[in-house]
Amino acid sequence: MTISKSVLIDRHPGRSAQTIGMAKELGTSPDLIHKPSVGVVGTKGDSQCYLGVTDKVEAIHARLRDRIGTEPEQLKFRLVEPQYTVATSDGIRNGTREMRYSLIGREVTNDALCEHLEASGLAGTIAVVACDKPPVGTLAALLEHNTPAIILSDGPIHPGIDPKTGGAIDIVSAYEAAGHPDPEYRHHIACHACPGIGSCGGMFTYNTMQIFIAVAGMQPLHMVAPASDDSRRLNEFPNELVDYLAQLIELDLKPRDIVVRDSLRNALIVALAVGGSTNVILHAPEIARAAGYENFWQDVMTPEEFNHLSQYVVPVLTDARPYGKYSMVDIDQVGGVQVIVRELLEMGLINGDVMTCTGETLSAQVERLNTAKPDGTVVYTVEKPYKPTGGLRLLSGNLSPDFSAILKLAGVEGGLGDNLFRGKARTFDGQSGLLKALDADPDSFQNNDMVIVRYEGPTGSPGMPEMLDPTARITTLCREKGIVIALMTDARFSGGSVGLVIGHVGPEAALGGPIAFIKDGDEIIADLNTSELTCTELKDPETFAKRKAIWEKETADNGGTHPSCGIADTRLLHRARHSAVPASRGGGIHPNREVWVREPRDADRSGFIPSNKTRPGTAKEF
Repeated sequence: MTISKSVLIDRHPGRSAQTIGMAKELGTSPDLIHKPSVGVVGTKGDSQCYLGVTDKVEAIHARLRDRIGTEPEQLKFRLVEPQYTVATSDGIRNGTREMRYSLIGREVTNDALCEHLEASGLAGTIAVVACDKPPVGTLAALLEHNTPAIILSDGPIHPGIDPKTGGAIDIVSAYEAAGHPDPEYRHHIACHACPGIGSCGGMFTYNTMQIFIAVAGMQPLHMVAPASDDSRRLNEFPNELVDYLAQLIELDLKPRDIVVRDSLRNALIVALAVGGSTNVILHAPEIARAAGYENFWQDVMTPEEFNHLSQYVVPVLTDARPYGKYSMVDIDQVGGVQVIVRELLEMGLINGDVMTCTGETLSAQVERLNTAKPDGTVVYTVEKPYKPTGGLRLLSGNLSPDFSAILKLAGVEGGLGDNLFRGKARTFDGQSGLLKALDADPDSFQNNDMVIVRYEGPTGSPGMPEMLDPTARITTLCREKGIVIALMTDARFSGGSVGLVIGHVGPEAALGGPIAFIKDGDEIIADLNTSELTCTELKDPETFAKRKAIWEKETADNGGTHPSCGIADTRLLHRARHSAVPASRGGGIHPNREVWVREPRDADRSGFIPSNKTRPGTAKEF
């Protein structure tokens, strides 16, 4: 067995004094203080998403402590006390300027956990995570540290029940109620939407990313779907996790042995199959970067292949909120995430030979779990899917030369006749202006408006906030009036957003991307037949040049930052303003706008490639 990380390798009394004292306080033997260290980490934040994390961390820590000792059958490690990283509540902050810190929180988690892992020299780690940004930052840090590690997502919240109707509701229901004229109704929904503890319960970003992390191999599949308050999370999973970690250490199986090109591809394919959040397109490049792949869209999967898979190969298999009916706990009741994985394995759409944190291949893990087949109500089959195409589509065109714009096709409720939307631009330089217009004059929004929200990207906002508040209000407005209003932004969306919404448009407005040059009344076309997002007026070189020149002068006159950009008035926001990479590279904070990669690895393209497959009735081969 090779242990690649350790501290306290000598017996210097100055370095030993506190570890002897800590061993006594933690109830472990001082004889183990010079052994490699193991520990548990977790996430704490200001919402019920994080309230269940501490109990799981303490339960796992207790099991780990019970297993550590000097007897032959015990684990001979130095135990460190649990550590926590801080997190932001997306649900509470949506629609406010504080939401700028949400994606930045992913970077803060990465930094804080990196400090703990590296400075403590942890040779084995169990991480308990909640919400959606901290898990990605946690996984990135674990990949950079690269010693045996395993992740447990805390689990989803149960759906709320409206006592007046008996129907299931959730946080998206509450955001959609924001435009309701009756304040008592709004308060009624708010009081019942989020009962108990746990992260968002639908197929929003949290569950998209926990599924992604599990399919990528870093979390046991059967631990994803159970609710936060499920007794298994305190009574069964802690022992299993300690067993898995001990085995990973014995095998010297590290995160970068698990998160490889094919496991990343598997994870993104499953995200398509569950109609997952657009945020997966931001998080996948960051996870790949930490795993050693400098550019996800070159080294792991091309945008063209992604679109082919979504359009012709991978359908949506789940009837889940926000585009459907059911929650994550319903998926758990019909067999869990492993049901979806089994179906895709059996159809040859993902690679079952990749290793996982259980010490097994993905296929072996699914087989050992005695996985059920799709029930046909909550989880569907590939041959008879819930929706015929995958849930996401990348767009290029003259508004998205980075090929970064993302449409959540699974959530579209109308407006794509013949796979094409054509509308007139209505521009807002910032989210607050749109929210004010929706509050003050919702009737001013017309059928086939293309609402443009710009200067909210990684650099411009700074921080790239998500737009659940305005998208939820627009969705409600469209349903009430029977119209279609589209929204396009250089910011991002909540996994709970539905409607014809297009995010991550890049280059962003703050960097002089074409989205900055759109004027009210311009014709905007989203064409899914060609996967292009275009502005008709900007096709004219003279018009483009004139508008660009105006933008450049406004920016120069304002000291190099366009006046519509947000104020970077803290050190974190200043870091984001000056070192955020584009959305196509994950939107993270990296020095000199270069994506830093630890121990870069070659992208071996000889592995599993499912894109030569098509479903019955489709005509195109990639």
